[in-house]
Amino acid sequence: MPLIKNTSYSGPAILFNGHLQTIIPGLFRKSLLLPFERQRITTEDGDFLDLDLLKNDTDKIVIITHGLEGDSRRPYMSGMAKHFFQHGYDVLTWNFRGCSGELNNKPFFYHSGATYDLDEVIKYIEKDYQEIYLIGFSLGGNLTLKYLGEPVERLKKIKKAVTISVPLHLKSSCIKISTGENIIYSNRFLKTLKQKVRLKSQVFPESIDISNLDSIRTLHEFDDKYTGPMHGFNDANHYYDKCSSLYFLEGIQIPTLILNAQNDPFLSSKCFPFELGHSLDQIFMEFPEIGGHVGFSPRKRKEIYWSEKRAFEFINSHD
Repeated sequence: MPLIKNTSYSGPAILFNGHLQTIIPGLFRKSLLLPFERQRITTEDGDFLDLDLLKNDTDKIVIITHGLEGDSRRPYMSGMAKHFFQHGYDVLTWNFRGCSGELNNKPFFYHSGATYDLDEVIKYIEKDYQEIYLIGFSLGGNLTLKYLGEPVERLKKIKKAVTISVPLHLKSSCIKISTGENIIYSNRFLKTLKQKVRLKSQVFPESIDISNLDSIRTLHEFDDKYTGPMHGFNDANHYYDKCSSLYFLEGIQIPTLILNAQNDPFLSSKCFPFELGHSLDQIFMEFPEIGGHVGFSPRKRKEIYWSEKRAFEFINSHD
């Protein structure tokens, strides 16, 4: 069955809980210097997306999507990119709107279900490749799964996907990350999200009201006031209901790995749908007991991160 029970991950003993397994890699892992080629594409609605490309002159490419308030060159992105690049794949990492260090052109940003941008990235690059593989982290994982499961015919060139630390159910995960000791994470995200809204309001004062911005204390409140309405949803709950990838898994037609650690402080219990894992032929669910959020540190410093190893094993396998 696609529910993988005998997971092989065993992290360093010194990182003994989910918080350490999340925070330490985020603080101390360094972004790798790789020969990225920066490209900017214009979207159909007149905005732009910044992409970073590594070329081996092959006919297969891995497209990697980052998480909330991340960017294309975060350490977890460059680590994954390096591993595939060293094994002969071309690699493309890309930035959500407003995440490449420059505000985008529209009075909105990005969100967990903005599959139209991933589609533009794929359509831009696909002419040069015969095989396309997708990898998504966290919010980018949710977006990747939703993209693959939407009732739209996708390119046959897309062969497999791997998603890591995915908030499959957005509402309950948003509540968890804003509760108790987990609030340190939501506060960090809120700080940068609020700053983007302030900057955006200077360009679009007629569209963006920041009068109550300082009173927002949770991601749910932020999504209710900004993320949802900015992107055409009634409110936060409407946004979560329409964009949670949990509701799109049954539509996925290619082999896809979902890799979520059970001690991930970002993920609710609904992000571990064990029963569903027995019924979906194309979805492989691997839920190790430990690993944190976008963590999965190796036991030894010079080893590759386990998530990179598993992603490569899954994508490079021929079964």
